[in-house]
Amino acid sequence: MQLQWLILGLGNLLLGDEGVGVHAARALIPLEFDHAVTIVEVGTAFLDVLPELAVADRILIIDAMHGGDPPGSIYRIPLAQCHSKMQLASLHGLDLQRVLYMAGNQKQPEAIVLGIEPLSIEWSMELSTPVRNALPALVQTVCHEVKSASMTPHGYA
Repeated sequence: MQLQWLILGLGNLLLGDEGVGVHAARALIPLEFDHAVTIVEVGTAFLDVLPELAVADRILIIDAMHGGDPPGSIYRIPLAQCHSKMQLASLHGLDLQRVLYMAGNQKQPEAIVLGIEPLSIEWSMELSTPVRNALPALVQTVCHEVKSASMTPHGYA
C-alpha cells in the first residue's frame, strides 16, 4: 500500500522569512516523487486543507521556527513536541494541532515539522539571504524525508 504524503508549506508571505514554508512548497511542486505526495501552499489558511489532512498517512509541515541556531538552520521536530510559543515563529503552528484533530483522521498520521531559523520577520515579500540560501537544502531535506520513510518496512523512519 502506498503512503499518502501531505506536505504543507506554512507562513505569511508578507512577513519575510515567516513565509519560508510557502516558498519551499513552491519549490517542491514541480518536482516528481515516486510516491503519492500532495503539496499544498497553506499560508495561514489551515481549514482549507481539512480534506487532505483526513486521508494523509504522513504529514510534513514546513515553517519558520525559532530554535536559537544561526538563521538558515534547519530543524526536524515531531509536531507533538512543538508546544512552546517560542519555537514556532508564529502562532499558526499551535493552531495546526487543533486542525489535525478537527480533520478526524482515524490513522493518526505522523506529523513532522521541518523548521528553518528565520533572520527577519518584518514586512517584506523577500526571504533574508541566509534563509534564501538554505532553501535548496530544505527542499533536499523534504525529498530525503519522503524517500527514506518510504523505504522502511512500515513506511516510517
